[in-house]
Amino acid sequence: MQNFTYQAAPMRVIFGTGTLRELPAELARLGIGRALILATPHQARQAEEIAAMIGQRGVGTFAQAEMHTPVHVTERALLRVNELDADGVVAIGGGSTTGLGKAIARRTDLPQIVVPTSYAGSEMTPILGETQDGLKTTQSSPKVLPETVIYDVDLTLTMPPSLSATSGLNAIAHAVEALYARDRNPIISLMAEEGISSLARSLPKIHVDAADVEARTDALYGAWLCGCCLGAVGMALHHKLCHTLGGTFNLPHAETHAAVLPHVLAYNASAAPQAMARIARAIGREDAAGGLFELAGAIGVQRSLRELGMREQDIDRAAGLAVTNPYWNPRPVEREAIRGLIARAWAGTAPVDDARHS
Repeated sequence: MQNFTYQAAPMRVIFGTGTLRELPAELARLGIGRALILATPHQARQAEEIAAMIGQRGVGTFAQAEMHTPVHVTERALLRVNELDADGVVAIGGGSTTGLGKAIARRTDLPQIVVPTSYAGSEMTPILGETQDGLKTTQSSPKVLPETVIYDVDLTLTMPPSLSATSGLNAIAHAVEALYARDRNPIISLMAEEGISSLARSLPKIHVDAADVEARTDALYGAWLCGCCLGAVGMALHHKLCHTLGGTFNLPHAETHAAVLPHVLAYNASAAPQAMARIARAIGREDAAGGLFELAGAIGVQRSLRELGMREQDIDRAAGLAVTNPYWNPRPVEREAIRGLIARAWAGTAPVDDARHS
């Protein structure tokens, strides 16, 4: 067994059905008496409902969170924090709202509670990605970790099957990269395989019946595990590519992860055979890359970047950006090979292990 270091994140997790009712007690436990509720415009009503539920412990809402955490949105939110003299934030939603909560915490050190309504998993990580002037940069700091995460399966029941599918594949991407990360360890690898397996078996059920509580519970459990993986070990080529594509070309976050993931697995297959074997076992397929590509198709995910709005003429630029300051990866990051990967993801064709076929 390899030498390893394992460090658990100092976070409190409340998981189950109906667990949102624990929010007032958590606010009291953390000493938050003037909470600002964060959400996207789409979830503004949920933010208002939470504000009403917590009564005097809430001072208002800010329902302007956006994808990729634009700095100018964070600056507007900070003005609201100061105006209301907020002493903590509650973020309800997916990765966009969680990102805003983290960005506020990094700048103010205010305590935060996250109530996820998707499978994004970012609530479990010390990673913050922010976009400014068309470029997305990431950093890692324990300051952005939420104090408490409340997982309530009931809040995921209204998530459309299409969003459930892309959000779930985004979560799987976190665990996939943990299995071949440079600083991987056996504890996180166990969590990664379990998380992938939970999502792979539950997402097809949700695609058929979005109100399947057992499948929803399994999926949220898997998303939590996958988020833990991303928060504990490093990222590699997949996340670098998706940060580049999303931040530079304003592509939707989860959908981009879902489209790109099978192609990155094919790229890394020859360099990380043990990880690929574990992924294949977790999804119940013989081949990790091909199996995930098939799973995406089976649950109705758009499998091409072209469908997500990327232009063919941007492939070269994306390849150039992806090899600039690349993350560590088990296979060397080579521009022409990366260009081929992005071109296949753009077209939505089946993934190819070009190292094996060259």
